[in-house]
Amino acid sequence: MKVLLIDDHGLVRSGLRLMLSDVVADVTVTEADSCAQALHHSDKAFDLVLLDMHMPGIDGLEGLRCVKDAWPVARVVVMSGDENAQLIRNAIEMGACGFIPKSSSHEVMVKALQLVLAKGTYLPPQVLMAAAAPAVRPASPGALPAALAVPGMTERQAQVLRLALKGAPNKVIARELAISEGTVKSHLSTVFRLLNVRNRTEALYFVARQDLKV
Repeated sequence: MKVLLIDDHGLVRSGLRLMLSDVVADVTVTEADSCAQALHHSDKAFDLVLLDMHMPGIDGLEGLRCVKDAWPVARVVVMSGDENAQLIRNAIEMGACGFIPKSSSHEVMVKALQLVLAKGTYLPPQVLMAAAAPAVRPASPGALPAALAVPGMTERQAQVLRLALKGAPNKVIARELAISEGTVKSHLSTVFRLLNVRNRTEALYFVARQDLKV
């Protein structure tokens, strides 16, 4: 696997390089201390790009746009010390496959990258809760209530939605629920229609803001 690290701090890049060995056994890492330097490698193909959202000389989202333009097929993960919910949403909508707070533990980062490489999308749960309306009740980590109070939604569709909002790829959802990938896609399509949203990210924010039981 070929990875591009873009961060203006050498120590951070060194730490990420070491962490990647816990994510995948065979990895080739290219480093850049700015988006401008990264673009010098635009003739190379990368499977994964880890991008520091805030670097000198360029707005974070503009940096993400440059990276997506240069490597449209690569899985791009944004890393940042800023956990602003709107920033996270903007990054995902612009094509990032994950947003990892720099405050995350080594274990969380490894699992987040494994999820992204499995074609999932990683969104930090604590930040998503912060995006919810003040009336949202706190939940224990990883716990999700049993029912989803949306007219017309079946329990099976709610199960699929629960796993999808955790970032699980369709293949993992299918295996977990012992159904086909096609059935997962069909359930998600129905759920998105019922919630009047277009994708998982919009569904997640809808659920949080409406204080729905998922």
